[in-house]
Amino acid sequence: MGTSAERKWVFVFFFLLCSVSSSLPSFCKLRRQFHLNSMHKAGDVILGGLFEVHYTAIFPEWTFTTDFDTLGFRHAMTMAFTIEEINRNVHLLPNVTLGYSLYDNCGALVIGFSSALSLASGREEQFLLQENCTGTPPVLGIVGDSYSTFSIATSNVLGLYKMPIVSYFATCSCLSDRHRFPSFFRTIPSDTFQVRAMIQILKHFGWTWVGLLVSDDDYGLHVAQSFQSDLAQSGAGCLAYLEVLPWDSDSSELRRIVHLIKTSTARVVMVFAHEFHMIHLMEEVVKQNVTGLQWMASEAWTAAAVLQTPRLMPYLGGTLGIAIRRGELGLKEFLLQVRPGLHNSDDGNNMVRVHQFWEHIFQCKFRPPLDDSGGTLCTGQEDLEKVETEFLDVSNLRPEYNIYKAVYALAYALDDMLRCEPGRGPFRGNSCANLQRTELWQLVYYLQNVNFTTSLGDRVSFDENGDALPIYDVMNWLWLPNGRTKVQNVGEVKKSSVKGEELTLDENKIFWNFESKKVPRSVCSESCPPGTRLARRKGQPVCCFDCIPCSEGKMSNETDSMECTSCPEDFWSSPQRDLCVPKKTEFLSYHEPLGICLTTASLLGTFVSAVVFGIFIHHRKTPIVRANNSELSFHLLVSLKLCFLCSLLFIGRPRLWTCQLRHAAFGISFVLCVSCILVKTVVVLAVFKASKPGGGASLKWFGPLQQRGTVLALTSVQAAICTAWLVSASPAPHKNTEYHNDKIVYECVVGSTVGFAVLLGYIGFLAILSFLLAFMARNLPDNFNEAKLITFSMLIFCAVWVAFVPAYINSPGKYADAVEVFAILASSFGLLVALFGPKCYIILLKPERNTKKAIMGKDINKQQSFFIMFYQSTTYMMSVILKCNLQFKKKTV
Repeated sequence: MGTSAERKWVFVFFFLLCSVSSSLPSFCKLRRQFHLNSMHKAGDVILGGLFEVHYTAIFPEWTFTTDFDTLGFRHAMTMAFTIEEINRNVHLLPNVTLGYSLYDNCGALVIGFSSALSLASGREEQFLLQENCTGTPPVLGIVGDSYSTFSIATSNVLGLYKMPIVSYFATCSCLSDRHRFPSFFRTIPSDTFQVRAMIQILKHFGWTWVGLLVSDDDYGLHVAQSFQSDLAQSGAGCLAYLEVLPWDSDSSELRRIVHLIKTSTARVVMVFAHEFHMIHLMEEVVKQNVTGLQWMASEAWTAAAVLQTPRLMPYLGGTLGIAIRRGELGLKEFLLQVRPGLHNSDDGNNMVRVHQFWEHIFQCKFRPPLDDSGGTLCTGQEDLEKVETEFLDVSNLRPEYNIYKAVYALAYALDDMLRCEPGRGPFRGNSCANLQRTELWQLVYYLQNVNFTTSLGDRVSFDENGDALPIYDVMNWLWLPNGRTKVQNVGEVKKSSVKGEELTLDENKIFWNFESKKVPRSVCSESCPPGTRLARRKGQPVCCFDCIPCSEGKMSNETDSMECTSCPEDFWSSPQRDLCVPKKTEFLSYHEPLGICLTTASLLGTFVSAVVFGIFIHHRKTPIVRANNSELSFHLLVSLKLCFLCSLLFIGRPRLWTCQLRHAAFGISFVLCVSCILVKTVVVLAVFKASKPGGGASLKWFGPLQQRGTVLALTSVQAAICTAWLVSASPAPHKNTEYHNDKIVYECVVGSTVGFAVLLGYIGFLAILSFLLAFMARNLPDNFNEAKLITFSMLIFCAVWVAFVPAYINSPGKYADAVEVFAILASSFGLLVALFGPKCYIILLKPERNTKKAIMGKDINKQQSFFIMFYQSTTYMMSVILKCNLQFKKKTV
């Protein structure tokens, strides 16, 4: 069926049929008439029909075999029934009686094509022509053929003459080509929609890894091409394999195909083939005992009762398929009227003479066999209702409903043509067609525009390609506990202009032929969860892949993501890599232990400075306070409080104003502090010089006014440095991600390294100058021992800040701020304890020594030596802490 040899015969018979005399007479004469199985009924207008009533025929003798197709005969009877129903309808084609000529294609291309040519040429041996060689054709339209290959061959030839052909079962998408088949229509959806309907089901259940089997004909090969294209375009899945089922039931080829199915990881097998393909395939499936598969059936075998047997249901149970729409036609009463001799034609030949049908149903013979082998004789009076036959089973009329719609489409087109009003027609000069001079292309025009609703409520119309509105029922093969089979409707697939292709399924009704009774899985690779990306396997279909976790800083929040997306600047991937979360922030906070300790130390230093200030205010008239330049001491205590407080600006999240203020406050406060110490040192030297004979004049340059002015001048220089720094390159907050990818370290960038260096350098210059002057005065008489305290205080100060520079440079993030705060607090506590500790000791604990005599004596040296030892131990501890900090920094970096 559909082989190249048969196609060659098509052209041979066409040549024989269409040969006419070289000298054209006033009539045409058939050079040869085919003797085919047919059934005819006279009428004003004849419609043709092509049906498969026999499976095969032996070529070229054309003797029919006994392979009788009961359902094919019912299809032919459906057309006869529909025409009789139309003839009874007074509103459709009034005053016009339809007749029919029905032919048997015997399941062979050459016979089907011959039948089509017989319909086009008519049954008369000769017929008269008008002068312009025109006239009413023998048939105005043909219903059929059932096979796509047959329809292609027929339409290729009869389409040249615009013969309307309406198929009820040919689904090949190639038939939608209006250039090749300008007069072809069909009431069954094309394979294009059938393929998309199947893909919709695959997508619904998540089956991305499927096998595809097709028949070796136009139907199967076009489906294979269309399916691969649409599947790739939709991204719904991949084909694990694609195999073509042989026509000749080659056992070795079937064995190979079934073995491939058995060893494949695809659990879903789709078959676009005919019933006999499936019969041979399932025989091999049973032999190899291939179970655990989900079969998907095309409309060609979805309702095939021959496959629904107890032997095959363990394998085919749960099959999902699509089927054309079912219709309730009231056909049974008409079928019961079929009797031998009822549909005789004029020449005594009818479609299998109905006798073969009768003999097939009742297993009898009208004539005794020649070999006297015996057997029951037919009487023609047997009762069809008493025989269990699928011929009378009208519960599942699907192809029949398509035949019903095809006949009605031709009838409505003819009715529209006959209702045309002269002068308002669609043809040249607003003319209309008429029944006596009808041309086939005119009926094609009306058929293209036909639009009606059947008695069952289904609308029938054709698109620009001659395809009807597509709709399919989704069927499921249910295996009942009693061993019987039921094909149940579980949904539908349809296409509408509003919603497009729409799949509706009732999953609760679907029977799954698996132990779990659940939807099977059929994938090459399981879906990649969020947090991973697809990595294609080289040389394999796109559905086969590995799942690679996203790298740090990237995420994927979708299943089967092709790429991992980089997180925004302030975000980082979660541990699961499925979303971006805000990066952790790091700065010297008031809430962490280090910040709490530094804050406590800062407030403690401020409190101690305030207490010392209060002690000195309360004892301002005592000798020890008066002897230590009380005004400068008060200024020094205020500056120390500012130094302690400015350290708080280094704690907390950096902001623009804190970044700008912290270094300015730090620089000015320390310069104020060191300036007071410097002036005190100079005053000590001046007092010592003035105590010598002739040195009194030197004190006039170091009076209270000069002291204040000197402190103010030295502090103003630092204020100018800070102002220039803030104006030129102001410090600003910065989000640093260089230390940690998953953290944002908030820090203040100095803006200008030169400005920061000048600020520190100026403080260091004043500190070193104070240290040198105090060191020069270290050997002064004991009553001028203030120089020793200044020497050691400045030694501590310089030691702290010399250690600060490398520690600050090498400390990351918040630890740089912590080092600077530590340096501020350490140097401030050093100055506070070294300069004011001995004095507070005497004022509070040894008041008897707070006299002028005691101050001028040597007893105070013991207390001084105690505090000197304290300063030394403090300096040692500070160096140890700084070394530990540097080691911690190296570990963190």
